[in-house]
Amino acid sequence: MRVVVFTGPGCPWCKKVKDYLKRNHISFKEVDVSRNASAQRDIIRMTGQMGVPVVLIGSRAVVGFNKSKIDKLLGLRKQA
Repeated sequence: MRVVVFTGPGCPWCKKVKDYLKRNHISFKEVDVSRNASAQRDIIRMTGQMGVPVVLIGSRAVVGFNKSKIDKLLGLRKQA
């Protein structure tokens, strides 16, 4: 499943999302919306919001670092 993480500079939650995906061996593409105006328009259209991070998993967008939603969409098991 394709995973895209929309980020912005200096965003601590963006770093947490990326670190979490890396720890779980999930490959992803990072798109910095501050450098890509069309990506910024895309996340606004998808989510109705301007904030980052937005994690696109397949065709489903997750706004923020919502670990339980990310886990569910990726089929990750909850860690004890």
